[in-house]
Amino acid sequence: MRDFLLELGHAVRQAVLEHGQLGTSRQVLGDSPGGDAQFDIDEVAESTVWKVAAGADKPYALYTEDGSMRHTGPGAEHVLIVDPIDGTRPASAGLEMGTVSIAVAPLGDGQPTIGDVSHALVMELKSGAWLCAAADRPGIEAEGYQLPLPRLSRNNRLEKMFWSFELNGHPMALMQQALGHLVDRSANSGGVFVFNSASFSITRLITGQLDAYVDVGNRILRDHPDTERDFRRAGRGQILHLFPYDIAASVLLAKQAGVQITDGYGRSLDEMLLLDISPLNQRSCVAAADADLHRQLLAELNWELAGTGAVR
Repeated sequence: MRDFLLELGHAVRQAVLEHGQLGTSRQVLGDSPGGDAQFDIDEVAESTVWKVAAGADKPYALYTEDGSMRHTGPGAEHVLIVDPIDGTRPASAGLEMGTVSIAVAPLGDGQPTIGDVSHALVMELKSGAWLCAAADRPGIEAEGYQLPLPRLSRNNRLEKMFWSFELNGHPMALMQQALGHLVDRSANSGGVFVFNSASFSITRLITGQLDAYVDVGNRILRDHPDTERDFRRAGRGQILHLFPYDIAASVLLAKQAGVQITDGYGRSLDEMLLLDISPLNQRSCVAAADADLHRQLLAELNWELAGTGAVR
């Protein structure tokens, strides 16, 4: 399985790099089923995933961001959950934050969850560096990094925190209320980043480059349903929180590496359905390399918004 995931990841990377040389990788061609804008670079990656999966020596169920659920043949026992490009915007700009994210789970009764993921790969499109994990083996495997991994930060101070958060489809006014004080606290003595790629952000905890990652949107919506129209306005009519394909591979990698990763309530992400992109199945995320920092983040993020639905 590891070799197949690497074959798939390398094929997507090669196709994306070749396409980028044409200078057309910023054209928006439509929307994914979840409502996120799909660029021409996404179409190239999607078609490559299907081509490689269809040519495998056994049938798979395949769930991708743009293609949803397809089968390469009858009798599939496993489903591939693939985000062909997680971080389309940085990848389109030639930055290093774009990845291909691949998770594998037994198809079972047709309702697999993140807790069922058996294998995971996240590969950086620009560098080709990758991290791979299997649920039945401890630790992770990595290639293309200068130091052995995992290399988790020991920082547990919020003011020294290097961290990233999510903005795509998230109203800025609500994000300011929820985490603006943490940005102010850490931006100078630590570092604050917006990568627009959950898999890149989460795997940066494994590489030791970041201390934490947060995506607060879905908890805010659950706690304050009157913010729905604000989230839909920011998402061009859609709710764009964490989809299963965004984090299916990264959650297994994080757990195998010793990262503390939960939803915004501090609960396990294992029950998240892999094949459901509805707002009810979308999630928030709080991840930290240090357990004490994770506890502090859950406590310090502002979930009691002063003006819910403030963006009008």
